[in-house]
Amino acid sequence: MEIRFKDARLREICERQAVATRTLGDAVARKLRARLADLCAASTVADLTAGRPHQLKRDRAGQFALDLRGGVRLVFEPANDPVPRRKDHTIDWAAVTIVSIETIGGYHD
Repeated sequence: MEIRFKDARLREICERQAVATRTLGDAVARKLRARLADLCAASTVADLTAGRPHQLKRDRAGQFALDLRGGVRLVFEPANDPVPRRKDHTIDWAAVTIVSIETIGGYHD
């Protein structure tokens, strides 16, 4: 799967282990590295199994999350153009092959 980033700061955290460790702490940075490897290895979002993959709701509808550690999550959304949709207009995550990392953190805060 192709991974894009909302901004340069998120790209740097995801691509530079030292920055991830300094920003997130060692344990979360290690989980982030593993979840990013999972994303790269997957063909579509539906192929993800590690990190309790789940769709988000309410104000985060249209986004998907993977657990990292201690309430910290990797949140992404589809970046395919156009976004694949089912007949009921919901996102067809089994057809999403490009994602954009939107945030790393606790979205319940």
